[in-house]
Amino acid sequence: MSAVKNYLSLVKFSHTIFAMPFAVIGFFLGTTQTATNLNSSPWYVGGEIKLLLVIFCMIFARSAAMAFNRWADYKFDSENERTKIREIPKGIISRGNALFFVIANCILFIIIAFFINRICFYLSPVALIVILGYSYTKRFTPLCHLVLGLGLALAPIGAFLAVTGEFKLLPLLYAFVVLFWVSGFDIIYALQDEEFDRSQNLKSIPVYLGTKNALLLSRFLHLIAASLVLYAGYTAEFHLWYWIGAAIFIFLLIYQHTLVKPNDLSKVTLAFATTNGIASVAFACFFLLELFS
Repeated sequence: MSAVKNYLSLVKFSHTIFAMPFAVIGFFLGTTQTATNLNSSPWYVGGEIKLLLVIFCMIFARSAAMAFNRWADYKFDSENERTKIREIPKGIISRGNALFFVIANCILFIIIAFFINRICFYLSPVALIVILGYSYTKRFTPLCHLVLGLGLALAPIGAFLAVTGEFKLLPLLYAFVVLFWVSGFDIIYALQDEEFDRSQNLKSIPVYLGTKNALLLSRFLHLIAASLVLYAGYTAEFHLWYWIGAAIFIFLLIYQHTLVKPNDLSKVTLAFATTNGIASVAFACFFLLELFS
């Protein structure tokens, strides 16, 4: 059990709460669409099983991405006071075992995608390139936060494709919500390492713009995310439950920016993890109430 606990800690399994609710949104949004093009496929599986497959895909993909990030950043994590307590720098999990864990999760992700449908299977290597490639972007571009957002933005699109096999506007809008929402709060999280990143010649928005301007950009990205939530609801002609969920989501976006100030980063963890986790879950719950009430 201790080994399982160590690997769950390695991949910050609790942070799955950020993108998983949007995958659920994409999946159940897909159930409201026709999927006759999939029903005739020999790879088609029923809705209940497919939901489990989508959840497993999310878990395996995110576990691979997080473990790979820890493997790739071993040198930096070992020298950073904030991160030297992580499993690989402390020797709790070896780099070799971490890499094996990454490969195993990648293989499981592709296998599960095979049993969902053709398009998910064909696109699974593309998804892995994005989510694994993110780990190296901080070495050459301050736009690394947007790449992380892109990786998590695949959740609602992938879940929708799992059900319908088609690209449509509404799940794409929610993908862009995730893109700008995640990018915004990752900038807040990166404020903790601004000085260390600068000393190591690593790229980030806080390093590139400074703390004050980084927070302003984070607010702007969250403004875009909030606008897209409103536009998606208007486009889909959703009703009361949706707008309650949207209001909670947007309020929590605003609230997290009251917690973090250029001269006070003591509440970054509260703004990053707790606030955004609640925002994601609450929005998904009210979205489902809207769909099925």
